[in-house]
Amino acid sequence: MGLFAMPSLGADMDEGTLIEWLVKPGDAVRKGQVVAVIDTAKSAIDVEVFESGTVAELLVEPGTLVPVGTPLARIDSEEGAPEAAPTKPVPATHRRRAPALTPPIRHLLHQYGLAPEQVHGTGKDGRITRKDVLAAAGESSAGGARTVTHHAPTIEPAPVPASRPRITPRARRLARERGIDVATLVSGEDVVTSAVVEAAPVKKDRTAAMRKATAALMGRAAREIPHYYVAQTFDLTTTLDWLKQTNAPRKPRERILPAALFLRATVLAAQAVPELNGHWTEQFTPADGVDLGVAVATRAGGLVTPRIVGAQDFDLAGLMAHLTDLVKRAKAGRLRATELQPGSITVSSLADGGPDALFGVIYPPQVALVGIGAVAQRPWVLDGELAVRSTVTVTLAADHRASDGRTGARFLAAMGDVLTRPEEL
Repeated sequence: MGLFAMPSLGADMDEGTLIEWLVKPGDAVRKGQVVAVIDTAKSAIDVEVFESGTVAELLVEPGTLVPVGTPLARIDSEEGAPEAAPTKPVPATHRRRAPALTPPIRHLLHQYGLAPEQVHGTGKDGRITRKDVLAAAGESSAGGARTVTHHAPTIEPAPVPASRPRITPRARRLARERGIDVATLVSGEDVVTSAVVEAAPVKKDRTAAMRKATAALMGRAAREIPHYYVAQTFDLTTTLDWLKQTNAPRKPRERILPAALFLRATVLAAQAVPELNGHWTEQFTPADGVDLGVAVATRAGGLVTPRIVGAQDFDLAGLMAHLTDLVKRAKAGRLRATELQPGSITVSSLADGGPDALFGVIYPPQVALVGIGAVAQRPWVLDGELAVRSTVTVTLAADHRASDGRTGARFLAAMGDVLTRPEEL
């Protein structure tokens, strides 16, 4: 028997409110299935379960505020033996399966809607690797870079019990943004529409709560992390010309924006300088891959930082698709719990019309944050002559406990190498 507990959805989360259960006692659940909606200071989050089995008991009522780590439900294992004797050995297949599914692999399986038994593990002792999942999903590769063809899989929602009111998707999202419990609006067979939600009073100021949570985390990060900053400006004229040619034959929705260039350059630099890709607890622990955090402004005025798990496995088109999907769902309040776990490095940008340079605060427990300034035409010396070129200033905020300025300079140099040579992206 396992306990499904209130997850930590970021370093700034100490507690959360259970908004809604999407399952009931007796329901069968599988790994990666969304089973509850949790309200944090920043957003309402779809939370997945990480073991398969049957829901035995719901321990917390919707509307309850509880600390992180509080048991929310009991889930009987798939074998249906909650009171198994301690001396009874666990089948060898199950002993091998647990270490074969690391959190990134669980997340990738969930993204493609695959069960572990559908994937043939080629790693040591049958361990499932990222390559195995992509192969099972029918993905193709070229030049060592993966192109995702199912970037935003559709996840079927759990059946709604008859006792719950029917809610239109827009009304549900609006209720989450406004902090409204839809169960208090209507009952029975009534349908909750956006008009009903808009007519209901707002129970709390989410914007103020989000800013308070962000300020508390950033204040702690500024106090506890010894930041240092390095910055460098790059000439992107040739790269943007290349991007224009690359996009020419593409449909509008398939075109790659400059933002994807910066994500890809950050990934490659993180691989080249691993001292800046990982977490600091009592010491620095490098990450196995690049789980790329992306700062996204929400419609409510706050900031969330979802991550792209295994970003090193995606090419420009794949990263562009992931970025589009994350931004869309972040603004709609439809992020999943796994996406809000700490990334290994974060990129922050205020996009077009933003400042020349962005000096950010590191998101703990990470040790680095990349700030992207606005791309603009500026004076530039080219071959000894003054010219007008499209340039961007990239800044790096890094933790002095894990690295020094020389390491930071190597990171920016690595970014510059790929940003100014687009054929390597």
